[in-house]
Amino acid sequence: MILRWLVQRNIVALPKSTHRERMEQNIDVFDFTLSDEEMAAVTALDTKTSLFFRHDTPEAVDMFVGFIKERAGRE
Repeated sequence: MILRWLVQRNIVALPKSTHRERMEQNIDVFDFTLSDEEMAAVTALDTKTSLFFRHDTPEAVDMFVGFIKERAGRE
């Protein structure tokens, strides 16, 4: 349903799967449309806040780079 919501908003989605069944499900979004009410309900799910941490600041980028280096043993 979310893939269809993206399609109707003209947003390109690049879903990733290694399972054939899921790949087929991801492609199967062109034989139905969401109503205006359904579109609004999905849109309302976005609270514009992160449930985890801010990911749009230079400090967050530094933190992610640190995590990656640590996992790769390059710190």
